[in-house]
Amino acid sequence: MATTIQMQVISTEELKKAVGYKAVDDHIRSGMVVGLGTGSTAYYAVERLGQKIKKGEIVDIVAIPTSTKTEHQAKTWDIPLVTLDTHPSLDVAIDGADEVDDQLNLVKGRGGALLREKMVEVEAKKLVIIVDESKLVKGLGITGAMPVEVTPFCWKRTMRRLLEVEAFQGCQVSAKIREDKDTVYLTDNHNYIIDLFFQKPIPDISLAARQLIEIVGVVEHGLFLNMADICIVSGMNGIRVVEKNP
Repeated sequence: MATTIQMQVISTEELKKAVGYKAVDDHIRSGMVVGLGTGSTAYYAVERLGQKIKKGEIVDIVAIPTSTKTEHQAKTWDIPLVTLDTHPSLDVAIDGADEVDDQLNLVKGRGGALLREKMVEVEAKKLVIIVDESKLVKGLGITGAMPVEVTPFCWKRTMRRLLEVEAFQGCQVSAKIREDKDTVYLTDNHNYIIDLFFQKPIPDISLAARQLIEIVGVVEHGLFLNMADICIVSGMNGIRVVEKNP
C-alpha cells in the first residue's frame, strides 16, 4: 500500500530532509519513547525532533540513540536520552537504510552502527525507515557493502568463514576489512566490520541471516529482516509512503 505526496526537491540533501522531517511529523507524539537512527538521512529526523521539542510542540519524550554520533547530535538539541536498560520498549524508531526491497527487508550498517541500530529497533513497536529512491532494490546485496560486525580476535579466520556461507553460493562474494585512514575501523562497540560484496542478489536472505549469526566471532550482521513497518521514500517526483503488506 503506497501513497504519494507531490513536491519539488532540488538536491539529495533536500530529499533526505523531506523524509526525515515527515517521519517525525507523522509518527512522533508527546509521551513517547523513541529510537533515533544513525546516518545522513536519520540526521534530519533528529534535527526535526529537536526543533519540535524546543518549540514545545512535543513534550514528555525520551529517546535512545543508536550511536555515539547520534547521541552527540541529540544532546546539542537537548533531547532527553535514556537507554534500553531503563526503557526496554519503544513506541517508534526512525532510521535510514542502505537497501530496501519490496517486502521492506533491509541492508543497514554501512555507517558502522548496525549492532546498536538492531538492538534498539528490534524493540520498537513501529520501525519507520526513511530513504531516497536510490535505496530501493529488487534484491538485497547488490548496491554496495553488506556489513558484518565481528570480534577483533582472529578476524581473518572469521572472514574466511563468511566466504564459506552456504546461502552465498552463486553470488560471487568477496570480503574486505573496513578501514578508516589506513587503520582498521572500530565500531562504537570496539569491534571490526567486514564488508561483504556480491555480484548477484542474495538468493535466500532468511537463510543467510541465520547462517551468518551462527558463525562464532560474528557479533551482528546488516540484514534487517521483517523489522520495518513503514518506508518513507523521497524522489524527484515527490514522497511515497510504503507500508508493509499484512
